Amino acid sequence: MKINFTINGNLETVETDGNTPLLWVVRDILDLKGTKYGCGKAACGACTLHIDGEAVRSCSYPIEFVEGKEVTTIEGLSDSEENLHPVQQAWIEEIVPQCGYCQPGFMMATAALLNKVPSPTDEDIDNNIINVCRCATYYRMRKAIHRAAEIQNNETLKK
Repeated sequence: MKINFTINGNLETVETDGNTPLLWVVRDILDLKGTKYGCGKAACGACTLHIDGEAVRSCSYPIEFVEGKEVTTIEGLSDSEENLHPVQQAWIEEIVPQCGYCQPGFMMATAALLNKVPSPTDEDIDNNIINVCRCATYYRMRKAIHRAAEIQNNETLKK
């Protein structure tokens, strides 16, 4: 089956079984290794990316459903290394990662949240960021999410 979609701003066509999880297309066919495999059951969130701006757990999302859609991975979250996304900048400022394996999924989930809720409360964060971190960096992530909202809101005011 041929699937046409946009990933990180680039048009792609892949030919594979339509039931192949998007995660494996992203990692193995398109060679974008930032999106991680965690559980394979859409429970941990390590594989989170965006489809048309919505956070999706790609390990259980069949590739056939991305036909004609826009996919964004952690590699496409910012437009350059010099111009980081507010979430990426906040993660650096707050020194969030410990091992770092799950962090791309957390950053993608956070970016999707901030697009819907520009100034999230702790309750908003608890209800929306439900990924799992074995290193338990949740406290630093919460600080980074609030910092990312501040950065993003300041950038919006400057425009």
